[in-house]
Amino acid sequence: MPAELRIPRSDPRQPAPEPSVAELSLATARWCARRGWPVHPLAAGRKTPAANCNNCRDNPHPPATCLCLQAGRWCHGFYAATLDQDRIQQWWGANPQFGIGVSCGPAGLIVLDIDAHPAQPPTRDRILPGIPIADHVDLTGLANGFHTLAVLAALRGQPSPADDATTLRVRTPSGGMHVWYRAGDGHRWQSSVGSSPSRALAWQVDIRAHGSYIIAPGTTTRHGTYTPVGDAREPAALPFWLAQELERTGHLPAPNTPAPRPVPPRARQAILAAGGGRDRLQHTLKTVLAPVEACGQVAEGAGFSDTLNRAAYTLGGLIAAGRLPQEEAEQALKETALAARPGQERRIDQIIRSGLTAGLKRPLHGSGRRP
Repeated sequence: MPAELRIPRSDPRQPAPEPSVAELSLATARWCARRGWPVHPLAAGRKTPAANCNNCRDNPHPPATCLCLQAGRWCHGFYAATLDQDRIQQWWGANPQFGIGVSCGPAGLIVLDIDAHPAQPPTRDRILPGIPIADHVDLTGLANGFHTLAVLAALRGQPSPADDATTLRVRTPSGGMHVWYRAGDGHRWQSSVGSSPSRALAWQVDIRAHGSYIIAPGTTTRHGTYTPVGDAREPAALPFWLAQELERTGHLPAPNTPAPRPVPPRARQAILAAGGGRDRLQHTLKTVLAPVEACGQVAEGAGFSDTLNRAAYTLGGLIAAGRLPQEEAEQALKETALAARPGQERRIDQIIRSGLTAGLKRPLHGSGRRP
């Protein structure tokens, strides 16, 4: 927990009283807001935003037009994030069980979300996207985001951000780490998930920036508490070398560049009919995923659910025809969807599962798709 959130003792000779859950949640939210970090409620004991009201859930609409936000309610996740201390008192005072999320873009934050999930590493071209790892390089022992980030830093002659004691670092209940930095340059840095084919820094290293949120230090979920590491309680400026890497890996869109447009069906069929081994596979994935990625350029709407369903349906047909490996295709689609709509994992899983199931029944051999 940040040092400023510790409740002082009225008598130093007496044991410090344990702060209540209500005191902790409200104090944490206030502490974040005082630093210019807009906050929004997370569901009790979970990492996801508090649920929308029934009307917002049953009638999807852009957050900017939502009457709930205008009335001071918390619908639409990080779009409801606020610095208003009165509203913070209202939200967490009445709901002390809520966790605290910080909207990274408006806060001017870039947070490295380092995972330590036990998993088989991906193919070598996706461990450090854009940096080839030759077959003779021994990757024995490489098992998580701490390792991949350390390798990237070593290649650049820099210490790993996970060891950066000058900035706020937060240990997660799963054994990972959040490394907080200030953007401070006016750039609209973009978020990413893992080693997505569209935008990624390293395997098991997510980037939380515009379009996503991060869990505030001191927040407790049913899996444990997000606990600061070391003495730093403020984010340091984003290191120059790391900014260069983020720009290299597509986290800084070119100015005035329009969002990618969905590929017309006939053009898509021509691409899918082309030959070409591994290059063809990657090209095919990027083509099918482009409309899903484009949704990430729009805060809400953009027909995301239908776009994701169509992509899942198409991938299902390609998988059934033997054109794509199922595990890699599903993972790429999920990562791209989560990058476009962070915090909607359950909804995304449902849409992907439905679309793939339907698509697997209709193999795609080069012609004949859903209109």
